[in-house]
Amino acid sequence: MKQLNLQGKLKALATPAHLSALRGIKRGIEREALRIKPSGEIAKTPHPQGAGHALTHGAITTDFSESLLEFITPVSESPQETLAQLSDLQKYTLSHMGDELLWPMSMPCFIQHEDDIVLAQFGDSNIGRMKTLYREGLKNRYGSMMQAIAGVHFNISFPDTLWKSLQLLEQDTRPLQDFISAQYLGLIRNFKRELWLISYLFGASPALCSSFLQGKNSQLPFKKLGKGTLYLEYGTALRLGDLGYTNSAQSSLKVTYNSLDEYITGLQNAIRCRSDLYHHIPDYQHETPKQLNKNILQIENEFYSPIRPKRNGRSGETPTQALSRGGIEYVEIRALDVNPFSETGIDLEQILFLDVFLSYCLLKDSPELSWEEQKTCDANLQQVINEGRNPQVMLQRGAEACSLQQWGQDIFAQLENVAALMDEAQGTQCYAEVIEKLKAWVTQPELTISGRIVAQLTSEDRDSGELALSLAARYKQQHASAQYQAYEVETLDTMRAQSFTDEQGVVAADSAPFNEFLRDYFSRA
Repeated sequence: MKQLNLQGKLKALATPAHLSALRGIKRGIEREALRIKPSGEIAKTPHPQGAGHALTHGAITTDFSESLLEFITPVSESPQETLAQLSDLQKYTLSHMGDELLWPMSMPCFIQHEDDIVLAQFGDSNIGRMKTLYREGLKNRYGSMMQAIAGVHFNISFPDTLWKSLQLLEQDTRPLQDFISAQYLGLIRNFKRELWLISYLFGASPALCSSFLQGKNSQLPFKKLGKGTLYLEYGTALRLGDLGYTNSAQSSLKVTYNSLDEYITGLQNAIRCRSDLYHHIPDYQHETPKQLNKNILQIENEFYSPIRPKRNGRSGETPTQALSRGGIEYVEIRALDVNPFSETGIDLEQILFLDVFLSYCLLKDSPELSWEEQKTCDANLQQVINEGRNPQVMLQRGAEACSLQQWGQDIFAQLENVAALMDEAQGTQCYAEVIEKLKAWVTQPELTISGRIVAQLTSEDRDSGELALSLAARYKQQHASAQYQAYEVETLDTMRAQSFTDEQGVVAADSAPFNEFLRDYFSRA
């Protein structure tokens, strides 16, 4: 095999024989949003019937709770089309929500008690009951409040033309799918090394409602605003920190990404290993179950990671079974906060930046990532989560300490080269323009999303909930007055009706009692 560094790959891909290989990146977005009352409190109403059935609708469903909506776009090569689809799905759902609104932030609204967070209901089918029982397990393991946090998931896959060009340039003789899986794992390792930059640029949860803590003590140096807002002066993404969507109980799971077999083995061990922490919670074999099983992970999706290798599964397959069968098909980025300054929760600049950043992670050298180095990556992320906009903040870069600003500038110097090639391949300037704009954010932290949020709150001594509520009302009005862009309303009506028909089919197809269904599922997992 021939080893090419980043510059070598960019130079080779710029030749006429390979330039077109960079076209055809595919994306899909999953955006979560809490349904709220006009007062700003969490909605306790059921999933809106007018939006469809949560179990079988492919584009509008729920996550942990009945009030946590999830909007899922189909795969597309056009970021503009993806945003239009996302906007239409939210417009359509809002039109069936009465006076309720979509909360435009990651950290939840005012929640008086965890019991106000109603578990998502998926109907009477075995798979529907399994989904709800899984969420019951999450509630009893980690509490419902953590599960009320919303995020944006960004899925990306690179075209076969790029894989074939890279394999040819690197003179790699493995089967193409083995090469693709190895390349995606290299992307994942580099992403984990420099994930802190995503948190710095796009972190949008520097503040939270004090109700989120429910009386728990925190060691974080919170400052207070308004009636009940807590914020970190230099914070970026509390959602990704110790208060947010993490699971310290999983810290013993040494899941690594140096080979596909290594990753699969690590994750499968976790779903088969009994937990000392959760063994007292009744599982599905009990008369009144409170979780699926007593293992460290009930199912693989319980594993919290900012990035996942994925393959679309067949009916009945677990995620790792799909990966084992066919290798990695795409990656899912789970580290994005909801952007409160966008009515869709993510904007075009973010998508274009992620295109460049993930291409850079793919093309850059990616040595193996040891468990010790992964812990250093996590420590860097935590530092940026809590202190990222502090001009003095330092990170661990290899064996040396390095300022965030210096490291960030070094990354952007490489991103400029990647963006230039991507623009050349597609006959655009948009990638270079976005990189040029966001490069300034490294030395001007007030330009970041978290910087803008904190500035708005502190300049007016304003509660974060008040800001979110005003944005939610504005976005509802914008969606109501906007035209549908990607879907016809009749198409969305048909999807809704079909989802109820499909759910009835799922129920009718059940051939075993619930416990027997679960016993069979776990015997195959």
